[in-house]
Amino acid sequence: MKTVLFTFYKIFLVPHLVVYHTSAHKKIIDKDLERWASSKGLQQSKTSLLLHFLASAPDFRTLFYFRTRSLVSHFLNIYCRKQALFTIDVTTKLGGGVLTGHPYGTILNADSIGENLYVNHLVTVGEVNGKRPTIGHNVSIYTGAIVIGDIHIGNNVKIGAGAVVVKNVPDDCVVVGNPGRILKKTIETHA
Repeated sequence: MKTVLFTFYKIFLVPHLVVYHTSAHKKIIDKDLERWASSKGLQQSKTSLLLHFLASAPDFRTLFYFRTRSLVSHFLNIYCRKQALFTIDVTTKLGGGVLTGHPYGTILNADSIGENLYVNHLVTVGEVNGKRPTIGHNVSIYTGAIVIGDIHIGNNVKIGAGAVVVKNVPDDCVVVGNPGRILKKTIETHA
């Protein structure tokens, strides 16, 4: 019975496909779809994946509506609600491949965030005195972490649960604690 209802619900989501196919951000949405599919071990067409994640994941719907901001998207949100407690500031430049781990109570308010962000619940990325962070590619931010102010987070950085980051972090680091401190830095050598 549950499978029948889930399939029936997907029929109501068909207008989302029109929004997706006409979106100027379709390639970025595709990166989100690929990352989500990879994390769930799914191999389907992009259309099937889109309907699946729209039907089953309010946090994915939040990303989708952020990427496709329009009057139509606002209307679709009326009957297919986004995650109410996952906020992405409309001025944030957000790269593709975003993956979330039930981002309940999460706020993303940065100047820019690179590709392949992973973010968990109760995370705050925000401003201090109107200045916001810039976050690189392949960054993971875990439960309860706070990243605020006019700082730069490099590429391939992991910010541990509960960390409070108010200073720049170079590439390839793991940051933990309050105040945030670099626990590990991976140094790559090129031959």
